[in-house]
Amino acid sequence: MSVRLHNTLTGRKEPFEPAEPGHARIYVCGPTVYDYAHLGHARCYVVYDVLVRHLRANGMKVTYVRNITDVDDKILKRASETGTEPTALAARFAEAYAEDMRRLRNLDPDVEPKVSKHLDDIVALVQRLIDGGHAYVSDGDVYFSVESFPEYGKLSHRHLSQMKLGASERLDEAQTARKRHPADFALWKKSEEGGWGWDSPWGRGRPGWHIECSTMSMKHLGDTLDLHGGGLDLVFPHHENEIAQSEAATGKPFARCWMHNGFVEVDKEKMSKSLGNFFTARDLFDRVEPEAIRYFMMTVHYRAPLNLDWTLDEAGNVTGFPQFEEAERRVAYLYKTKQRLAGLPAERIVESETSVPPELGGFSEMLREALDDDLNMPVALARLSDFLKAVNELCDNAMRKKGKAARTAVELAEAGFHALKAELGLGAQDAEGVLLRIRDRRARARGLDNEAIEKRIAARARARQAKDFAEADRIRDALSARGVELLDGPEGTDWDILD
Repeated sequence: MSVRLHNTLTGRKEPFEPAEPGHARIYVCGPTVYDYAHLGHARCYVVYDVLVRHLRANGMKVTYVRNITDVDDKILKRASETGTEPTALAARFAEAYAEDMRRLRNLDPDVEPKVSKHLDDIVALVQRLIDGGHAYVSDGDVYFSVESFPEYGKLSHRHLSQMKLGASERLDEAQTARKRHPADFALWKKSEEGGWGWDSPWGRGRPGWHIECSTMSMKHLGDTLDLHGGGLDLVFPHHENEIAQSEAATGKPFARCWMHNGFVEVDKEKMSKSLGNFFTARDLFDRVEPEAIRYFMMTVHYRAPLNLDWTLDEAGNVTGFPQFEEAERRVAYLYKTKQRLAGLPAERIVESETSVPPELGGFSEMLREALDDDLNMPVALARLSDFLKAVNELCDNAMRKKGKAARTAVELAEAGFHALKAELGLGAQDAEGVLLRIRDRRARARGLDNEAIEKRIAARARARQAKDFAEADRIRDALSARGVELLDGPEGTDWDILD
C-alpha cells in the first residue's frame, strides 16, 4: 500500500507505515456518553470508519479500538440534573450511540473498551507515574506534573506559557488551587462525600479524563500505537496530555501518527448548544436518509471545516438542510443506478470485445488512489459520480432496441459497487428499501398520503382499461401537480416524488 496521511505531530503528509508491516493498530477517542451523538461525532467516526475500511480493503489487517467514556464529570452533572443514576445514564446513551453509528453505516470497532471496566488498569498507571516522579498527590487528587515532561506541547506546537488552562472544561477553582503548576492536569479526582466514585490508594474518587484514553489504548494496542485519531478540538489538551502521561510512563513514543478531523460548522460558526445551532444525528434521521448524512460528511476534506447550511421560516424554525437534501438525491441516484444494473436482462449481457470506459473499468483503482492521498473523500466522490454516469450509459445502451451490454463491462461495474461498499461504506443496503424510505419521507414532507396516491393510481389504471384516456391523463396531471411522478412499466405503475 502507499497510503499517505497528514501527521499532526510533524505537520506533514507522510507514508503510513505501521510498526508491524501489514497490521495497523488504530485508536480513536470515542464519546463521553452523557447525551446523544451529535453531528460532530457523526463526522469524526465516519472519517475513521473510511480509514479502517480503506486499509482493510487493500489488504492490511487493522485492529480498531474506539473507547466509550462512561465515567466523567459531565455524566455526573447530567445525572444530577435529570435525577438519574450516573452509571445507568451512561449505559443508556452508550446504547443510543451504538445504534446511531450503525445507522450511519459505521463498522463496529474491534474493541470498544469502557472506562468503568478499566479502573484497576487506570489506578495502576497513575501509581506508575507517581513512582516515576511524574505525578503527585494533593489532598486526595493526583496530578500530572507537566514540568516533568520537557516535550510537553509538541503535538499542539506551542510553548507551555501559551496554553489555555482548563481548556477541557473539567476543572474547578478548588482543583486549580491544589496544583503545583497551573498546567498540571488531574489523573485522579477525589469524590465528594458520598459521591460517585471508586476506592484507590489516594482515597475514593474518579479517574481524570486524559488518563482513561492512555490506559485503554495501551491496554489493547501496546505502548506505541500506529495511529491515534480524533477531532481537532482534542489536540489540546486531551491528546497533548495523553502523550505526556503515556510517554512519561513508558519512555516510548505514544503514537507514530496523529490524525485529526475538522469541526462541523453551521452557517460558518462552530456548532454549539450555546449558539442554538446544535444538532444530534437523531435530529436528522427523521429528515433525511442516514446514509445521506454519511455521504455529506465525505464532501469536504476531513481536515477542513464542514459547513452546514440550514433554512429557517419567519419564526426561526428550521425548515430544511439543503446539503443533506442534495446528498440524499445523490444517494438515491446511486441506488437507482445499482438497481438498474442488477435488473439488466440476462439475454442482454453478451460476450464482447468492446472497450470499457475508464470511468467504469478503472473506478476501483481511482477510488483507491484518492483515498491513498490523505483520505481524499471529495475526490473519491467525484470519481463515483463519473462511475455512476458510466454505469447508466451502459444500461441505456443495453436497453435500447437490439441493445447489448458487454459481460466484461457489467462485471467491472459490479466490482465497482463492491469497491464502493468496501472503501466508503456506500451503496451496501437493499436498493428497494432505501429508495422506498426516501420516497415515503419526501411524500410525508409534502403532506401526501401513500394510500391516497395508490388509490389514484388504481383509478387511473381503470380509466386506461376503459380507454378513458382523458380521465387517465387528468389523474396523472393532478398527481404531477403535487410532485408525484408516475412510472409506467410492464408490471404496472410505480411512483416517485419529483425533486
